[in-house]
Amino acid sequence: MANLIQLRELEKLSGFILVDKPAGIGFASVVKAVKRKFNLPKVGHGGSIDTMASGLFVVVLGDANKFADRIAGADREYEGVFRQGGTTDTGDIYGRAEECPNPVSPNELRGDIFQTEPRFCSIRKEGSAAYEIVDTGEHSPFMTHVYKLEITDGNFKLKCTARTLVRSLAKEMGVTLESLRRVCMGNFRVEDAIPFSRILEMEMKDLASCVTPVKEALR
Repeated sequence: MANLIQLRELEKLSGFILVDKPAGIGFASVVKAVKRKFNLPKVGHGGSIDTMASGLFVVVLGDANKFADRIAGADREYEGVFRQGGTTDTGDIYGRAEECPNPVSPNELRGDIFQTEPRFCSIRKEGSAAYEIVDTGEHSPFMTHVYKLEITDGNFKLKCTARTLVRSLAKEMGVTLESLRRVCMGNFRVEDAIPFSRILEMEMKDLASCVTPVKEALR
């Protein structure tokens, strides 16, 4: 059990924790778990990530939350797998099969593009083993930018701006997103992240060593 001095020191923590989130866990659950385990007063994040995706997720502590938007707006890099043979209403493997009458080529999805979030989204409620399909209604299109989209035998590498929806890219190409891993956000890379399972096992006295200060992160 942490002593009073440790708790006071934790309250002063400000910075970023780079978490390697496993697939199947919602990003809100990661934030909640960190907050509860270490009894932290102010915990946020630097941009959401799909439940089905694994990889880099940035937890933001204390006064560093004022810089969360800078992290959330940074460019991203992903790796993953597109399954051939059709798409789904959600764009991922948890959706219902759907026809794509006019699939586009990867070359058409580079540079500035307009995207629309799929009306249907697959979610997994905390404590549930199955994904549910939710109707989120109609969405307005928005512009994003794809710097790189390389696909080899279904395996892809993607570099893009924030808000780019990989599930929407899959739907437009007439394929299905089978797996997704975020490997980079701005200056942060997943190689420097801590597996979420290790954070859950960590003692309070060790948390400070895992926090990247704002000055170091945003230089």
